[in-house]
Amino acid sequence: MCVVCGCADAGTAEAVVEAPGHAHGHTHGPEGDHSREHAHDHGQGHGHIDPGSGDLHFGAGKARVSVPGMSQSRAIKLETDILGANNRIASQNRHHFESHGVTALNLVSSPGSGKTTLLCATIEALKVRAPGLHVAVIEGDQQTSFDADRIRATGAPAVQINTGKGCHLDAPMVAQAFAQLHQHQHHDAGHHDHSHADPRSLLFIENVGNLVCPAVWDLGEAAKVAILSVTEGEDKPLKYPDMFAASKLMIINKIDLLPHVLFDVQRCIEFARRVNPSIEVIQLSGTTGEGMGTWLNWLGSAMYPA
Repeated sequence: MCVVCGCADAGTAEAVVEAPGHAHGHTHGPEGDHSREHAHDHGQGHGHIDPGSGDLHFGAGKARVSVPGMSQSRAIKLETDILGANNRIASQNRHHFESHGVTALNLVSSPGSGKTTLLCATIEALKVRAPGLHVAVIEGDQQTSFDADRIRATGAPAVQINTGKGCHLDAPMVAQAFAQLHQHQHHDAGHHDHSHADPRSLLFIENVGNLVCPAVWDLGEAAKVAILSVTEGEDKPLKYPDMFAASKLMIINKIDLLPHVLFDVQRCIEFARRVNPSIEVIQLSGTTGEGMGTWLNWLGSAMYPA
């Protein structure tokens, strides 16, 4: 998991990844004697071997992740420290969003699920259904502003976050991007008549395409929305259970392609509810508009009251 691999912070990675064969570097003093941990929790990167199939499982330890040269207990402590710092900012974000009447939704998926196409279609549909509603987007990618440019073409403000080697957005990134959007909104208010504007607003956070790392990073959102296209296969919820367990809604996208792909919708829903019994499901096509009404209704119910 990237929390302990260090993709969120190169400086953190340098500080914590110890030399192979030594899980603790020189941090013994304040934490006491770890000789027992050295003997039994060395972090050598050994996987659990399934005696029946011979398959290797590297997520069977207490930390559910294997990092060469790092013990399981050290990985747990590091993850706790890093996520704790992130979650403090996420809590501030959540309070900031709520105080401004902003409902923030964290859109997560693998690459190519159709997130940006769906977002553009959603923005255009909301212009008709809720013309006074302010909608903004924070776009996450490793490089380029292609997706943010597509969003801006709809007329909605968008801020691009390029993460470099990072495979997810984190709460401090979102806080800085929201500040940029807030400045834009104040500037825009000075040039337009907003007397009939809805006091609420929607903030879509399009996370980096990745079904693993964004699952554990709280951004301060009201909900995670997992988008799964029918071209990906119905087994994704079982392959990437953390993401679907963390999501309030699963959108099965590109249903216009169902006649052309092998995708069992009911099995997909069954698999998702196996890892998250309360997950809601919407089937739609961001291209043809089928199912968009149900999605817009869900957005309306998810928003904070005026």
